[in-house]
Amino acid sequence: MPSFASYPSLIDRSVLITGGASGIGAAFVGHFARQGARVAFLDVDTASAQSLLDALADVAHRPLFIACDLTDLAALGQAIAQARAAIGPISVLVNNAANDVRHDFAQTTPAEFDRNVAVNLRHQYFATQAVVADMAALGGGSVICLGSTSWLIKNGGYPMYTMAKAAIHGLVAGLARELGRLRIRINCLVPGWVITEKQRRLWLDAAGEAEIAHAQCLPGHVLADDVARVALFLAADDSRMITGKDFIVDGGWV
Repeated sequence: MPSFASYPSLIDRSVLITGGASGIGAAFVGHFARQGARVAFLDVDTASAQSLLDALADVAHRPLFIACDLTDLAALGQAIAQARAAIGPISVLVNNAANDVRHDFAQTTPAEFDRNVAVNLRHQYFATQAVVADMAALGGGSVICLGSTSWLIKNGGYPMYTMAKAAIHGLVAGLARELGRLRIRINCLVPGWVITEKQRRLWLDAAGEAEIAHAQCLPGHVLADDVARVALFLAADDSRMITGKDFIVDGGWV
């Protein structure tokens, strides 16, 4: 049976996670909480958030859920301030929230374009901006931005999503030196096809299983837990000299 790492440096560390109520985000919340971190997470899905909190009733620090629409930048700023007041200055930010809804390039309107960028990219920029002062005062910190292999393997059917995810790599590269002077690390965590409940329900079929078996070097499904364990490393002191990098978790697909 696998045996996974514990990170003493994460005990009592203040961690803010966007889009943490379900899927990969819920795995982030659970893993950080079980490492002893003080976790706050933002989401619009209050029902899933409550189910997650119920499942984490036994952890040392019960996570704080803050209902927030991340496309509303004023609400995002208020939620980050609320999290800071509850768990302390933010030491780790996990920019996770996204929506890979399928859409038609030919039918895209300017309003839909702006909405998609707000959901998948813009909040990462401004959430990072909002926690820099916290991390600088703490003597450093870690920002983990969620990318995607979807644009690397040229997936079709959701061009606004792949565009936004590709831009996150540029955001990380563009901030690594500036934030590094403050001892703030920023890295891109890049999942492949992670088989969450949503993926099973909407898109995983026999053809998808065959594609996974053909394209991945490793057999089996990439799970949300696999991605979360890399986030723990990137948040912990163990990664203190790593910044501006991409960490791909895809079973060897790319």
